[in-house]
Amino acid sequence: MTITRRTVLASTAFTAAPLAGPALAQSTSPSSAAQGSGTRQAPGFYRYKVGDIEVTAINDGSAPRPLEGFIRNAELPAVQQAAREAFLPQDTIQNTFTGLVLNNGGRLTVIDTGNGDSGAPTTGRWMANFRAAGFDPAQVNTVVISHFHGDHINGLRLKDGTAVFPNAEIMVPAAEWAFWMDDARMNQAPEGARGGFQGARRVFGPIAKDVKQYEMGKEVVPGLTSIAAPGHTPGHTAYMLSSGSGRLLILSDTANHPDLFVRNPDWSAIFDMDADQARATRRRMLDTAASERAQVAFYHAPFPATGHIAKEGNGFRFVPVQWSSAV
Repeated sequence: MTITRRTVLASTAFTAAPLAGPALAQSTSPSSAAQGSGTRQAPGFYRYKVGDIEVTAINDGSAPRPLEGFIRNAELPAVQQAAREAFLPQDTIQNTFTGLVLNNGGRLTVIDTGNGDSGAPTTGRWMANFRAAGFDPAQVNTVVISHFHGDHINGLRLKDGTAVFPNAEIMVPAAEWAFWMDDARMNQAPEGARGGFQGARRVFGPIAKDVKQYEMGKEVVPGLTSIAAPGHTPGHTAYMLSSGSGRLLILSDTANHPDLFVRNPDWSAIFDMDADQARATRRRMLDTAASERAQVAFYHAPFPATGHIAKEGNGFRFVPVQWSSAV
């Protein structure tokens, strides 16, 4: 039998007919159904465990970007084909933002802070979702920053200068600090490239003497070890979170949307400052995740932005976690 829209509708009508009375009695009225509708989703947080450490993914919303020009070393038709195969729009890409909160025996560590009130109108959800997850910014012990792009640091300080995490120690990669806080480098940069330097000063300037810089290969906070992942920025950092037999490879911005950059690890995003180095880093990190079967977390993958990496052809495949109501 050939399945067509006509046969589907006909079979639906036939099977539904004997249940018309009871089904109608149990249906929801239009007015009550409308009360449950809205323009926003439920709060965007998701908890999971890595050994004894509770990890909470906190979503900060998303921002659309034109697909054209998003990948610097691939022709637009090839990028559109990859998007088509992933059932994504072929004109825009939704750049999502997901930070992490680690609860290690009551000690709270935030990894990257979102856009704050400085991002696109469809971002800035981080704090509402953070509070919905039961957290209080005043109780955060440590904020760990992976790199100095605005979507990772602007949540530290609002536009009016308010410090969002008043009691937290702030930890940043030493190589990032050396690059972005260098006045000579900022003055030598083209005018259009100075925004990143100025943004870093806006966020870190008032607390510069208290910011703690960390090196690569060091345990930043208990269970969290920094991993050099340069290319996206000079001091871009990934992490390995370990507890018992549990491990989570936190990739930060090593890869953007998995359907583009995990499947095609040699593509270069427009955000990567050193494209060749970023590609080498991406392949190394994805190969490590696949070989060791470690769970991974992304900053820009679709929420909740965690899963596993499998080798596939010349690239890799992202396998999202199965959602669970249990933590």
